[in-house]
Amino acid sequence: MMSFWKANDKKQKEFRLGHEDFDVAAEAAQNCQNFRIDDEDELVTDQDRSCYNCRYRRWTINSFVCLKN
Repeated sequence: MMSFWKANDKKQKEFRLGHEDFDVAAEAAQNCQNFRIDDEDELVTDQDRSCYNCRYRRWTINSFVCLKN
């Protein structure tokens, strides 16, 4: 199974699949003990439990980094 994550140039844990792989981002969040839903105005997908909706994600040019893992 391919990892959802890679180390970026700053050695941060970056989501490997970009800004629009909604199903995989939801799957990754299902397995994450650190997931916390962000403020309502910051949600980007209808799937509540998704890395794209996590308060610990920070957007990058190509994807996002996880600040908790």
